[in-house]
Amino acid sequence: MSAGVSRVSRIVVIGSINMDLVIRCETIARPGETISGRSLEEIPGGKGANQAVAAARLGAAVTLVGRVGDDAFGQLLRDGLEREGIDLRFVWTTAGTSSGVAVIQVDDRGQNSIVVIPGANAALTPADVWAAESAIAEADAVLLQFEIPQETVAAAVLLARRHSVRVIVDPAPAREDVDATVLSADWLLPNETEAERLTGLPVQTADEACAAAVSLRQRGCLRSVITRGEHGVIMADADGELWCVEPYRVVTVDTTAAGDAFAAGLAIGLSQGKSDADAVRYACAAGATAAARPGAQPAMPSMRDVELLMREQPESGRLSRLPVAPR
Repeated sequence: MSAGVSRVSRIVVIGSINMDLVIRCETIARPGETISGRSLEEIPGGKGANQAVAAARLGAAVTLVGRVGDDAFGQLLRDGLEREGIDLRFVWTTAGTSSGVAVIQVDDRGQNSIVVIPGANAALTPADVWAAESAIAEADAVLLQFEIPQETVAAAVLLARRHSVRVIVDPAPAREDVDATVLSADWLLPNETEAERLTGLPVQTADEACAAAVSLRQRGCLRSVITRGEHGVIMADADGELWCVEPYRVVTVDTTAAGDAFAAGLAIGLSQGKSDADAVRYACAAGATAAARPGAQPAMPSMRDVELLMREQPESGRLSRLPVAPR
């Protein structure tokens, strides 16, 4: 490799592939309420597929492990992923099953409410993960989420660990019954709601986020990062130190896949040899760029997009050490 040329990151994403049915409306409907929406769109999504697309656009060679149904959505989803240059050798079609679907309400502030119907994603098994062992063994990082069965996520963590491959887990959608193996990942990336579900602690203030980040490390993960939207990120690093990362400032349009862009950005940053702090900064910029755009996969940023935001906002993404962990 010639001097100054970065090696292409090799990322394996194991996770969900969905068609997102996106309803745009002034406000998100409350229980028992009927409201009028403005539009309905079919947009490729699923946390696994979103992260795969984000990693590919950020310059990685990406292999996706997942399942789609034998319906019209399944073929549309495959076609879109192929256009992104993603390796689909380990994406199987499950006969007699619908593809995963997510029904998403997005309000005028860019906030969202999501209902996920797993479909074929629920049929992704540990055996499927083992079938992709050759790709996992050669990867720089494995990305995982919770829209596939827990036993499959746990199998992926164990297999990646066998090959000394970095494991990054985005624990969404939030759940309480998380396998201890999953919590032993190298990186755990919950948002505030997910951190509350995982720890049983309130996570509304910076101090509470710090306490939750410490609690997650005590439960087994090497590093925990709690994403807090416009309030930035709280990170507990491998030495148990606490850090706050300032957010990048954008006009929020749709937060649906911001966390997926963050996870992919972190994987790319680490795979390119960035320090933990610099990789988290890069991830923050990737997530912010995605939040400024509508949709899931259409919102995933390119490497150029992320670098542009970081150049335009050199004062953002600042890292501050928090001297005392709250008790």
